[in-house]
Amino acid sequence: QVQLVESGGGLVQAGGSLRLSCAASGSTRNINGMGWYRQAPGKQRELVASITSGGSTNYGDSVKGRFTISRDSAKNTVYLQMNSLKPEDTAVYYCNGWKFAFVRTDYWGLGTQVTVSS
Repeated sequence: QVQLVESGGGLVQAGGSLRLSCAASGSTRNINGMGWYRQAPGKQRELVASITSGGSTNYGDSVKGRFTISRDSAKNTVYLQMNSLKPEDTAVYYCNGWKFAFVRTDYWGLGTQVTVSS
């Protein structure tokens, strides 16, 4: 099993910045990638950004150019730098990690609240 613990959420004004961190522990060997999803009230969970073990990144269209995902492999930690935040970025942000061996297995953190005030 893989445990994921997020930190860094909070309240920020529009235009501000926040950095989220997600630390993985447990069976972290062979994690193929990690990323961030978010879910706003009444909406489906959506991909924010992801990064593979090879360093390839992927971003949701609404955050391209504003958010940056990075990782520290030695610390099994992934970061999400969020700049130029907008009220519509308000959501619970969930850390995700996955392994792929014939089928994909996903692991999730408990989530951290990000609130952007206008």
